[in-house]
Amino acid sequence: MRSAGRRTPERWEASSGAPKTPERWDFSGTSTPSAGGKRSAASGWNPIQIAARAIGSCFSPANPHRSPIGDFSEDSGPRSPIQSPSANIHGSSKGVERKNLGIGIYGSGSGYGSSQKQSGGMRFTMDEINRATKNFSPAYKIGQGGFGTVYKGRLDDGTLVAIKRAKKSVYDNHLGLEFQREIQTLARVEHLNLVRYFGYLELGDERIVVVEYVPNGTLREQLDCLHGKTLDLAARLDIAIDVAHAITYLHMYTDHPIIHRDIKSSNILLTETLRAKVADFGFARLGATESGVSHVETQVKGTAGYLDPEYLRTYQLTEKSDVFSFGVLLVELVSGRRPIEPKRELQERVTPKWAMKKFIEGNGIQILDPNLVPSPATNLAVEKILELALQCLAPTRQSRPRMRRCAEILWNIRKDYRELFSSEPSQLGFKG
Repeated sequence: MRSAGRRTPERWEASSGAPKTPERWDFSGTSTPSAGGKRSAASGWNPIQIAARAIGSCFSPANPHRSPIGDFSEDSGPRSPIQSPSANIHGSSKGVERKNLGIGIYGSGSGYGSSQKQSGGMRFTMDEINRATKNFSPAYKIGQGGFGTVYKGRLDDGTLVAIKRAKKSVYDNHLGLEFQREIQTLARVEHLNLVRYFGYLELGDERIVVVEYVPNGTLREQLDCLHGKTLDLAARLDIAIDVAHAITYLHMYTDHPIIHRDIKSSNILLTETLRAKVADFGFARLGATESGVSHVETQVKGTAGYLDPEYLRTYQLTEKSDVFSFGVLLVELVSGRRPIEPKRELQERVTPKWAMKKFIEGNGIQILDPNLVPSPATNLAVEKILELALQCLAPTRQSRPRMRRCAEILWNIRKDYRELFSSEPSQLGFKG
């Protein structure tokens, strides 16, 4: 797979001492994909077996061809971060229905609305950034990645923020486009489960993004117990629902559908109360908006282990690519393992493939994170979560549920878990 394209640098790590997450991929080819990119269903096969067999295909060598249609800010050079992007879109299937924001599990209070911030957000000055970070003091450094460094800062009004500063030595056209895309996307969205955007600075060779500071690190760090406490299953369910709500908002309730393209545990930040906020929009892409259009053709981008195999093969991007990544995340929440673990035995190195095989064989409870205590409530919830993960990891997008449906299923799983858990007084308490 690595020979099929060039690697992009690893990006923002939540803390300098955290283990590295899988690298992100940006495939660049020269020709168009074959017209027969669609895959026919295997007649007579058990769909569960088909899904399980195909999960590992996202780690196979990529098709070296790509569409000549680039990303909305990859095909025409750097743009102003406050310029509204446009997308080239293709396809023939029925388009995604757009709905007004309603009530129910998404609520109707503030934080879930689709009102757009002032285009581009606040433009900070270098003096303001220097004051916030004490001239980028090493004591304020909280993260390091291939793209640059993250600092904790305090604005003049006392607001705590995370300040992402691009390395000047690596600021090139490719990384500049990611900066532009992140600014464009963050300026469009506002949701309580998305990291809040404050503004940016683009001055000379300085490229800086200012977002809210989220104090409890990343989900990956919490699953690795780097903060000294194990996430219980109730907290993991809350996190899964929060992420599902955030992605549903991006897909359905923004002015134009937005595909994140890099849903993974190291991009999920946790608050003091362990509620989740989705971060890092450097790979975000506008989805199809025209009636009768089903997908966008674009270069493959994402993180190894989370990539949708159909997108990897056909270069056709839809919201269902985020659904596949979410399925990987569900397996990660249940097992505590990373999507790819090269030091394990061969059959366990690709975690989703291993987990789905265990689940289909009726041994789903063997996937459970050793840090979690089995119980009737836990065992039932794990089975239901893995059943949803199996649907999300289906090899074709038509077989995967929409993110809103994932949120509804998880909501019911949590409800049943709480009810059954309450009848088990010997178990430890859980977060409501």
